[in-house]
Order: sequence, then C-alpha cells, then structure tokens
Amino acid sequence: MPKKKLERFTELAKLKNVAQINQVDLKEKLNKFLLGEQNIVLELACGKGDYSLALAQKFPHHKIIGIDIQGERLWSGATKAQEKKLDNIFWLRIQIENLLEYFTKQSIAEIWITFPDPFPKDKQIKKRLTSPRFLEIYKKILIPNALIHLKTDDLNLFDYSIETIKNQAGEILEEIKDIYNQGDIPDLLKIKTDFEKKHLQAGKSIHYLKFKLS
Repeated sequence: MPKKKLERFTELAKLKNVAQINQVDLKEKLNKFLLGEQNIVLELACGKGDYSLALAQKFPHHKIIGIDIQGERLWSGATKAQEKKLDNIFWLRIQIENLLEYFTKQSIAEIWITFPDPFPKDKQIKKRLTSPRFLEIYKKILIPNALIHLKTDDLNLFDYSIETIKNQAGEILEEIKDIYNQGDIPDLLKIKTDFEKKHLQAGKSIHYLKFKLS
C-alpha cells in the first residue's frame, strides 16, 4: 500500500466524525451523532463525499451520513468537513449491505445513491445498489414515503433501476436522461461529485431518478 494511502488510513482512525467497521465503538460514535435527530439523510457509495458535504451545507438542520467502504475516499470528505466546521455530517466506513446492523427501522428520511459501481455483468446483478436485495433493505430503514435519488452516468444501470423499482412495486417520481441537456434543473442536481466531473469531461451524459418504495 502506498505511503500516502497508509497515512490517510492512520488519520482516518483518529477522526471524530468517522466510524469504521474495525472500531469497537462504531455504534457508540454513530448513536452519539444521531442522538435526537429525525431528519437523517444517507449518501450511499459516497466516494469523497462531495454530495454529502453539499447537502450538509444546504440543510444545516439535517444529519447527513456519507457511507463507503473505501477509507482513503472517506478521509477526503471527513477532512473537508472538519475544515468547513460542519457538525451535521458523519462518515461510515461499512459495507452497504449491512445497513440494518446500524440503523433502526423507519429511521432514515432520505437516501442518495451517487455514481455507484454499475456492476455490468449479469453475475454481478445482486451487487447493484438498486437490485431487489438492496431495495428490500432500504424499505426497512426508510420512513414511509421517503425519497430515494439515483445519479449515474451508466444508462444500463439507469434502465435496470427503473425496471427493478417498478417490479418491486416502487413508484418513479422523476426520470431524467441527460440532465444537463434539459435546460434549468433543480439546484440539488447541479451538485457535481469528483466522479461526475470526470464522466462529464469524458463526454458522458448524467441521468437521474427520484423514486419511493411501497
């Protein structure tokens, strides 16, 4: 492992706004952050946490949690949050399929899924964050009528997500292909992650879904 990466992992373990799977006090740190809060928003596969940071600044009375398994990426978001003195944002280094271990039923107000790995091969379908397996998890932790947002550059994942949501008796509330070719769009969709900027530079289109699960 490169020296810089090792240094970031060491720093990550010391940051007060981060909890990791290998820490015995993970749940204690998380519960302390969530204490008394009703407006909890998750960003799944958050990467460097660009969306989480923007949401924390835009909604100071919400608690925002960025979740990813890549520690060096979380380090970037966590250190930026400290620099910006944001106290309404927290970072979790866990596997997303284990959400039920950390969040109680009907405790989450909203979910953002931003540029997840599309897992294009058929044998990888269960790993897609909009597969039936994950949608069932979201149903359990979300409050009734909570919103889920997906932004992706992968049209196959976008189309797969629409079909899967409908098959799971979900409701598509908004469906936009190539959002930056639609004229004016909501401010929340103008937030650009590091991955999104790279996709745009490569000439890719960005697609957006807003939906809820029954």
